[in-house]
Amino acid sequence: MVTSSPTLVCVHAHPDDEAIFSAGVSAHYAALGYRVVLVTCTNGMLGFDDQGLAGSDPRHHAGATRATRAGELQRAGAMVGFSRMVSLGFDDSGMAGWAQNANVGAFMNADVDAAARTLAALLDEVRASVVITYDENGYYGHPDHVKANVVTRRALDFAESPERLYYPVTPRSLFARFVPQARELGVRLPAWVLEADAGTPDELVATTMDVTRYAGLKQRAIATHVSQIDNADLVSMEPEVFALAFGTEYFQRAWSRRPALGDQTDLFGGL
Repeated sequence: MVTSSPTLVCVHAHPDDEAIFSAGVSAHYAALGYRVVLVTCTNGMLGFDDQGLAGSDPRHHAGATRATRAGELQRAGAMVGFSRMVSLGFDDSGMAGWAQNANVGAFMNADVDAAARTLAALLDEVRASVVITYDENGYYGHPDHVKANVVTRRALDFAESPERLYYPVTPRSLFARFVPQARELGVRLPAWVLEADAGTPDELVATTMDVTRYAGLKQRAIATHVSQIDNADLVSMEPEVFALAFGTEYFQRAWSRRPALGDQTDLFGGL
């Protein structure tokens, strides 16, 4: 379907990643009338099941988890502005080192060119101008996040429509500022926040977007993925603390078809 509206496509690995990593900008651009499309690479079947069992547990119910997460994704995605949601249909690979890494249907084992051509066809169909996915480390090393980067980068070799690719990142200065303030408030922080050396060097941040008005929406979207109990720390944060950490979204410009100008506060700036 051809659209005359500017189009943003977010390529994420699992259901709930769209809420955690880019809900602010998806809601922002949807409110401006842009078309916002979500591509989720896996079915999330190795997330926590309805008994709270992780995908690595031999008692884990993958089928029920897949169905539950599909419903959560539809509800949360609609909340944060996605007008179209597409799944590439691969199985969740699980964390690095899990036995499921060897599954033939796992996303980490997908043929890169085949997956990339599928994604490229979608990017051109919706006339995507800006694409978002994870950096080369998948933000925190998850095999499916890393694969999403590889597939998306390869898709840019086949697609004609995209103008820019961005990675959602966390500047190191944000960790340095946020962690002490949160501790003073007695907030229990997720492990990734407590990694003092985590984050991207500030000088690599190309675009800083104030999405404070959508921080509450973002927190509710994360909460909509209720089955994923590892997000409980984010869901239970006091709203002002959550806004401190997530009221601004930061992006590294990873690729641009032509010199990028004017994107310091707008992913579409100068297009």
